[in-house]
Amino acid sequence: MSVQEKSDIVVVDELEPCPYLPDQVARMPLRLPIKAIEPREMDRLMQQGSRRTGEFIYRTNCPNCQACEAIRLDCRRFEPSASQRRALRRGAAFRQCVGPLVADRQRVDLFNLHRRARRLNRSDQDIDVDEYHWGFVRSCFQSFEMSYWLGERLVMLAVCDQGESSLSAVYTFYDPFIRGQSLGTYSVLKQIEYCRLKKIQYLYLGYFIAESPPMRYKAQFLPHERLQRGKWIRYDRVLSDRAE
Repeated sequence: MSVQEKSDIVVVDELEPCPYLPDQVARMPLRLPIKAIEPREMDRLMQQGSRRTGEFIYRTNCPNCQACEAIRLDCRRFEPSASQRRALRRGAAFRQCVGPLVADRQRVDLFNLHRRARRLNRSDQDIDVDEYHWGFVRSCFQSFEMSYWLGERLVMLAVCDQGESSLSAVYTFYDPFIRGQSLGTYSVLKQIEYCRLKKIQYLYLGYFIAESPPMRYKAQFLPHERLQRGKWIRYDRVLSDRAE
């Protein structure tokens, strides 16, 4: 546990249905930092497997399951596959903007469309602008957005947190009716580009869960590292045994 975590206020710590795997029970204590988190401290939190939602930090601590594995890319070593290079070329028509996080109707509508189409909305209720603001724009880290546009139409957005040597991909959503573009893959590749430009070593992609199709795609980015029993283990092949 870092010095920062010892001073946090735990606001929620209870068992709940797992948002990723059916018939599993999850425990994800939400901690509210009571002091500013410096970029170097964010690096330590990411290295320990922590994530952010709104102004809160959490790390899975489930009673009967260890399926969630934090996953990261060493952007100095990553090599795109042939299909990933094609996805990068196909995205050349998009206009990319990097700037502060914004909560507005256009972003919220795209967020809700993405969740409905991909069946990621557990409550079957859309969020509004205030909920988007609380969930993403209010942050305990140095955060920003990467947005992608076709003309004046927003087609994809990635919420990012930046540390000193790490970038965290908090959440990415896109127009699910744009076919043949591999938008999720394209977003990760653009974040890798950003890391290399800013000399950031690690891109954290959240949790990898082998049994959950929406979370399993992250293993296609190679080589990657997964946090297993407190140690970062490198993988050179998709769902392979440990490489080194």
